[in-house]
Amino acid sequence: MEKTCSHQKTVFAKRLFAALMVAVLLCAAAVPSFAAGGLELSTTYPGISVSAGEELSFSLDLSNASSSGCNVALSTVSLPEGWQGYFTGNGGQISHVYAKSGENTAVANFNVTVPSDAQQGTYEITLNASGGGMSSNLVLELVIDENSTVGASSLVTEYETQEGSASTSFSFNTTITNNTPNEQSYSLSAQAPSGWTVSFNPSGESTQVAAIDVPAYGSQGLTVAVSPPQNVEAGEYEIPISAISSSETLSSTLTVVITGTYDITLSTPSGLLSFDATSNKATDVTLTITNNGNVDLQNLNLTSSAPTDWTVTFSESSIDVLEAGSTKEVTATVTPAKDSLSGDYVMTITASGSETSSSAEFRVSVKTETIWGIVGLLAIAAAAAALSYVFRKYGRR
Repeated sequence: MEKTCSHQKTVFAKRLFAALMVAVLLCAAAVPSFAAGGLELSTTYPGISVSAGEELSFSLDLSNASSSGCNVALSTVSLPEGWQGYFTGNGGQISHVYAKSGENTAVANFNVTVPSDAQQGTYEITLNASGGGMSSNLVLELVIDENSTVGASSLVTEYETQEGSASTSFSFNTTITNNTPNEQSYSLSAQAPSGWTVSFNPSGESTQVAAIDVPAYGSQGLTVAVSPPQNVEAGEYEIPISAISSSETLSSTLTVVITGTYDITLSTPSGLLSFDATSNKATDVTLTITNNGNVDLQNLNLTSSAPTDWTVTFSESSIDVLEAGSTKEVTATVTPAKDSLSGDYVMTITASGSETSSSAEFRVSVKTETIWGIVGLLAIAAAAAALSYVFRKYGRR
């Protein structure tokens, strides 16, 4: 009987010990489980589609549910071969963050570069946050798929090559596409030749901007206005433009082809557009034709519009070539009609080519020949003498 009781006590003691050990093990397991649950590393979009060569930035949130703040180390547990990744915060690379108790804040970014030769498939990146006896892993899943609609961010211009004269104001329609999981603020800049002006306006707006925000996986249209200087020479000009954010640099090149400035002026050496002439007598007038443009002008013709029966001839009625910036003198010979009365008349002379023309309106003061005045006076004197003779001979009768 005593042996039986002793055996039962032994069995009971073993069972009690086993139960106590199980309880201890469960408590021990519960402690790290609670600690691990106190820290959580997360991001809004942990799974995305990407393209080879793309640069991405994930905004990381860190939640500390424990009763005290702690210093948390950030690390990359696993990264596909050939890929590059690092943590950034406050404009530079970081390795630790401080997690305050009970707060959930965006504390860092994880930047990753996909190799340009990366093949199609699903890739995982594991990140870790550890501190204060707590730990949390975050798995990012990146899929490279030929059917993926997500590609690298870009700065694309419609009709990036335009042409016109130096007086043309060029307008380029450009789109910034942000294919990252975060909103990006892009600084805008242009490297234009000296004397050129370049401005950026959001599409449909008149306000010029130096930077613009583009939402994650979104796009923003821009109008890039380009104005060349007045004295620009004909030729092709390239204007690189850039949109730069904290994680990427987007660039594009605008091309402007200046076809030339066509402008001529017809005048006189003194600038005076009036002269005296005599009816039925030729008068020479010196004209100046100036090429104010930046390209040579070909086959310029001189024409006139004068009163009826007037004749106008030119020492050169056509100019084969007038070089840019040069002036040509031509003599116009003007002969008023023989029956022109004294007074002021208007005459127009035009120099024209296929690209441009210029006209000058002249005021011509016409005088009659002196001999006709003498003849008139003699006629009047003869008439007076005749009347005097008649009165003397017949006046007393």
